[in-house]
Amino acid sequence: MRNHPDPVAVGTLLRHVLELLDGGVATVYQEQGIAEYRPRFSPVVRALLAEGPLPVRDLAAAVGVSHSAASQTAAEMARVGLVTHTPDPRDARRRLIELTSKAHALLPQIEAEWDATVAAVAELDGELSMPLAELLIEVAEAVRRRPFQERIAAAYRL
Repeated sequence: MRNHPDPVAVGTLLRHVLELLDGGVATVYQEQGIAEYRPRFSPVVRALLAEGPLPVRDLAAAVGVSHSAASQTAAEMARVGLVTHTPDPRDARRRLIELTSKAHALLPQIEAEWDATVAAVAELDGELSMPLAELLIEVAEAVRRRPFQERIAAAYRL
């Protein structure tokens, strides 16, 4: 008997797949000598490269996560020296998240991993009945149309 999560436990299965994917990326970083770099840092790095320094609220929107998640990721990135939090010259109440010189120095390795990950996803997609990203987008749109709690409540009343 193989040790797989219960397919009915969708949340567990999603977390398991994410662990498999992120774990593979994290192993690549560890093998490259940048073990402090986490897969969840990449969307932040990409957003900051594209947009420049951003307040947490705008960073969260650019990455597509909650304010809390963006703040936590930025704090972890600051602890390992990849971003700084500086006062916003337009609004002293806000802090801007900005990439450090250490982050910029790691960009060749990070970008090489991004390119390799894109290729690996394309290979994985070739083994699936539909591209993984398309499926995840479809799921997210369906749950936005009708939140999961509504679906559970409707089924629970049966």
